Amino acid sequence: MTYQYWNKEMETLERSALEAYQLTQLKAVVAQALRTSFYRERLSAVGIRSGEDIQNLEDLGRIPFTTKGDLRSGFPYGFLSIPKEEVVRLHASSGTTGTPTTIYFSKGDIRRWTSFVARSIYATGCTKTDVFQNMITYGLFTGGLGFHFGGEEVGMLVIPSGSGNTTRQFKLMQDFGTTVVHATPSFLLHVQAKMQEEGVRRDKLKLIRAFAGAEPYSEDTRTRIEELLTIDVYNSYGLSEMNGPGVAFECQAKNDLHLWEDGYLGEIVNPKTLEPVPDGETGELVLTCLCREATPILRYRTRDLSGFYTEPCPCGRTHRRLHRITGRTDDMLIINGVNLFPSQIEEVIMAMKEVGNNYLILVEKEGVLDRITVKTEVGPEVFMDDTRPLNTLKERIRKTLQASITINPRVELHQPGSLPVSEGKATRVLDQRPKR
Repeated sequence: MTYQYWNKEMETLERSALEAYQLTQLKAVVAQALRTSFYRERLSAVGIRSGEDIQNLEDLGRIPFTTKGDLRSGFPYGFLSIPKEEVVRLHASSGTTGTPTTIYFSKGDIRRWTSFVARSIYATGCTKTDVFQNMITYGLFTGGLGFHFGGEEVGMLVIPSGSGNTTRQFKLMQDFGTTVVHATPSFLLHVQAKMQEEGVRRDKLKLIRAFAGAEPYSEDTRTRIEELLTIDVYNSYGLSEMNGPGVAFECQAKNDLHLWEDGYLGEIVNPKTLEPVPDGETGELVLTCLCREATPILRYRTRDLSGFYTEPCPCGRTHRRLHRITGRTDDMLIINGVNLFPSQIEEVIMAMKEVGNNYLILVEKEGVLDRITVKTEVGPEVFMDDTRPLNTLKERIRKTLQASITINPRVELHQPGSLPVSEGKATRVLDQRPKR
């Protein structure tokens, strides 16, 4: 395979040169962070009063971690390091707890962020000949505008269709010959089901690739989307605290996620002890943004679980690769003392051909015990009127799940399209246990 590079010199830089660049950028971002009230206090407390106090990359460990709670406590301008009149945009989280996390951008920040997203898109084989339909939420959510600007930078024709309204999405695909789409994996599965309902013929569409992100999903889900839609699906990773999309991306080798280390300095730590874990082991991803001046963030605890690969990628890029994000530390369920991640359940059910594209995990309290029910749609070829094969399938799902997660769940089978579908990030867990 011939691999294409957006910035080959930087993407294939020798590790020693890349680390020297990272150190220069880290010094600069620490100096920028010291202009904020939050970091001036935090860094001074550990003896860091200028960027030159950082002598090597190991000094990163001297810097305290930053959490989402810190960002909320600094709302609205506690993390702003440039004059407000130099800010050209802000993005913010949904703020479901009451206070959102807000990130500010200068013109230079937007330009650098756009370059990383363009690099990510180009790494999958896209070119300016592609038609890119961005089927993701626009607005304060970073995924919409982030991919939009990146697609335009590559030179693709960008259709800002936004999320939802599958009938209109199909019309746009057919009218303009869409070759690439961006959506959540759950919405891509929904699109395939709606194609059958609305009689949209796959051979009338020109789709080649899809970028899937904004929610964790398993390799079995990726395989299912690829088989159902006959497209290549590329895994992407980003978070608003680190600009948004374009933090890490798969290349044409589809060999998991290249972390763009000239823009983001990554660590993997044990989420309990906060000590570094060896390469190859799973832990919590911690990121420092090296490419933003308006809102510098140092050693941010993402809560996302991943690990670093040690072996090189066939594409020749020297930036380390991240394992697929398997879940979040705050997504973990404790069921009668057993730790469980929703992704473990998804891996099991999405590997079964008879299971449909949508599922929901219900957690309840029965007396003193926790009870978990896995509700999943069946495939269109399964007849809901015949109870015997349904019961057989239900029991097979239950036994396979029990063997995988060591918990005996209830299993409910539902007709295709009967479970709620989210146009944004899918809600996969409904925990109805009383709050302590």
